[in-house]
Amino acid sequence: MVRLQSYVLGGWHEGAAPFRTLIDPSTEEVVAETSTAGIDFAAVLDHARTVGGPALRAMTFAERGALLKAMSKALFAERESLIEVAMTNGGNTRGDAKFDIDGATATLSYYAYLGKKLGDRRVLTDGESEALLPNNARFHGLHLKVPKRGAAIQINAFNFPAWGTFEKAAVSLLAGVPVVTKPATATAWLAYEMTRVLVDADILPAGTFQFIGGSPGDMLSHVQGQDVIAFTGSADTGAKIRGGAGHVAGSAAVNVEADSLNATVLGPDVGRGDDLWHWFVQGIRLEMTQKAGQKCTAVRRILVPAGLVEALVEDLSAELDRVVIGDPREEGVRMGPLSDMSQLRDYREGVAELSGEAVVVYGSPTEVDAKRRVEGKGAFASPVLLRCDDPHEANRVHSREVFGPVATVMAYDGTAGDAACLVARGGGSLVSSIATSDRGFLQELALEAAAWNGRLLLVDKKVHDQVTPHGMVLPSCQHGGPGRAGGGAELGGLRGLDLYLQRSALQGNSGLLKKLFSEA
Repeated sequence: MVRLQSYVLGGWHEGAAPFRTLIDPSTEEVVAETSTAGIDFAAVLDHARTVGGPALRAMTFAERGALLKAMSKALFAERESLIEVAMTNGGNTRGDAKFDIDGATATLSYYAYLGKKLGDRRVLTDGESEALLPNNARFHGLHLKVPKRGAAIQINAFNFPAWGTFEKAAVSLLAGVPVVTKPATATAWLAYEMTRVLVDADILPAGTFQFIGGSPGDMLSHVQGQDVIAFTGSADTGAKIRGGAGHVAGSAAVNVEADSLNATVLGPDVGRGDDLWHWFVQGIRLEMTQKAGQKCTAVRRILVPAGLVEALVEDLSAELDRVVIGDPREEGVRMGPLSDMSQLRDYREGVAELSGEAVVVYGSPTEVDAKRRVEGKGAFASPVLLRCDDPHEANRVHSREVFGPVATVMAYDGTAGDAACLVARGGGSLVSSIATSDRGFLQELALEAAAWNGRLLLVDKKVHDQVTPHGMVLPSCQHGGPGRAGGGAELGGLRGLDLYLQRSALQGNSGLLKKLFSEA
């Protein structure tokens, strides 16, 4: 059994009893333990602010980018051993483990590329300088963006311990703000091993990256106004973080990515057997089963024209029949267990709640045929497809996210307005997708749905075989969403840096502004 440590204040810290245990969700065997007892969290944040911050701000964007590139290469070199950890502690199939780890290294590489493009500057300008008074060509204003002088406190969810950790870290490190990262404890082993790789490779300047392997203790009570909190997890926890007295008083920036009832919409022009039909069906199967449906971007609500509901259920059920569930180390397994036993309980309770408004048409929340299952143990779950016959009157299917291989099919009347109304019932989502070649329908639905989504995937017959999947997060595009999705925004290329930068308007001599700050 592995005992996780925290990397803080320039060294490894091993906690004391009581320890929190981490399990293999396929067998329920304890595989690791961790504790953060004894950590001085006020000192951890101060170390980031006073040691890590100055080290990063002294570097150019190109130098910070080179740091990210070195991190990506070091982690990729240990990919195979990291995959084994993800399979053991996360219940990931090999493909799901690679999806998580490669997402982390690819995002680091992407932001390394942006750093190289930005070159030898240390700060950014927001637009050109402009004259502030009529008939005065010399008195100008210029908006400058500089790194905040605090720490980036990054709290990540259990489902992507690699990608979640390093997509946030890549952005803040390039911006020039040091990281204090805390993955969800249940699957923290992978993030711990990745941190150990970086520390052993001596890549990280002192104070720029600290790792909390377990409870954050009283860390949030020490947040100050120049700090940034970036959180991914439940809406309830996000609300508590937003309301924290310490950072509210100091007006510290808080970014939340939370629950999301994402939708996918089949256009009225698509018929059964069309290329777009196959993309739609296979895409839903992927979203329901990749990472056992434990993705914040997974499809939860499936909107199809009323006359195609039965056909969709039939074809999607056939696709789900092909998915082999079991221990991810077993040959041929395509979907592993949920991340731990508490997730299994939530999944069962969630399906029961949805069943008050919808009918289960595929799978069972209590019965699952899992390959190489040990005496009924493990957090294995069957894909469950439900059908809601009156989605306009229903509430739970638009408000209760079951974080697992669960989705609900619902009919709309074939108009963009009706589809948009149902998409909006989710209260704000990370992503929705639309499969149609009807340009009028696509334009009307997209313009209305955009207000309720952080991202829209628009798929017509010309690009259906070229697009990324519905739930795929790309570092060049925004990740985040309004309303119940948290209201936050991460990534989006250079836009992601704005969370960690302070915009300040400089007013003065136009010549000096240009000379001193435009290329600083």
